[in-house]
Amino acid sequence: MAPTQAFLENAVSPLFPIIHSEASNGWGGQEHRVFAELKGFHALGYPVGVVAPKQSVLFSRCVEAGIPAFHASFQRDSLPQELFLLTRFLKKHKPAVVNTHSSRDGWCMGIAARLARVPLLIRSRHIDVEYKNPVVSRHAFTTLADHVITTSDAITQNLQRVLGVSPRRISTLATGVDLNRFQSHGEKADLPRPISGPLIGMVSVLRSWKGHSVFFQAIQRLKASGFHANFIVVGGGAPLDYYTTTAREHGVEDNVFFSGHREDIPEIIRALDLVVIPSTKHEGIPQIGLQALACSTAVIGSRVGGIPEIIRENETGRTFAPNCPVSLAECIRAVFAEREKTAALSRRGEQLVREKYSLNAMTQTLRDLYLAKLGIGSPSHSPKL
Repeated sequence: MAPTQAFLENAVSPLFPIIHSEASNGWGGQEHRVFAELKGFHALGYPVGVVAPKQSVLFSRCVEAGIPAFHASFQRDSLPQELFLLTRFLKKHKPAVVNTHSSRDGWCMGIAARLARVPLLIRSRHIDVEYKNPVVSRHAFTTLADHVITTSDAITQNLQRVLGVSPRRISTLATGVDLNRFQSHGEKADLPRPISGPLIGMVSVLRSWKGHSVFFQAIQRLKASGFHANFIVVGGGAPLDYYTTTAREHGVEDNVFFSGHREDIPEIIRALDLVVIPSTKHEGIPQIGLQALACSTAVIGSRVGGIPEIIRENETGRTFAPNCPVSLAECIRAVFAEREKTAALSRRGEQLVREKYSLNAMTQTLRDLYLAKLGIGSPSHSPKL
């Protein structure tokens, strides 16, 4: 049976019709998205597999979930050898679709997929970045991709403008939310509230562009003005000492609780009175934004990347100027000074996610896109092509 036919018929076979690759070792929004796609199709009965570094979190998560995982380091010094091995791997398993996600695997797996004549090669782009050499970078999204999938309109527009990717060869599809987990009703995490007042938190992987320093500076201003609240930073991914030191430098170390990495994100979001997303760059549509909206928790975000696409000013939330602690502090005050408006924004945000951003809708849209690009069937839902 041809791999495309097996894909169409949901046949469980020795082949792996959909193969994803991811070079990152981390466990941030991008890796969560890859895992969500793999689990979504795996649950539907489609044979899937992932190629990733053996020490990566994604690799171990896939093994735990019963998703076939194959090792590749994607390190520069081993790329020639791995290119040969990956080409042989793809020729053996004959996937219908290969979907690459990061720069190094995009180049290596992309070339291997071309050499192995994989029917459909997808390049996913999760964050908005600057391209220092657009002439070279363009090949990663054209020569080594039959179609590009981004997580926000802002990323899509940048790829079209800077790299000249044709609108017909690119789609925008935000990461879907598991509405069975992320909803307004349910248990709440037991989080510290040392003083009376609301609980305000950042929930993200610890990375430089997530804006933790901006958050700490805003807390400093709120503290100086007599605004009483509790603050928490949830997430791992980088040495925590750097962030605690930054908080101390801004005079708010005693005001911020650092929880480290947590798995109970729905319970944490429901326990918060406000979720803050102060990203400074690189942001697509942050999953924590959609998850907070799904839980009907108030959420505010900087006007960066795809954040305003979901946190819509005076519709589903409030936004503030990026890299501006003053603007962030004012936005936080407004959330609690205008509580009726805040509640209305949260209700509309929850409705938006339920109508447009569910995990099931994302999986269905991806399935339809794959089938359309493979020239099979008539998609029931058309993504933005």
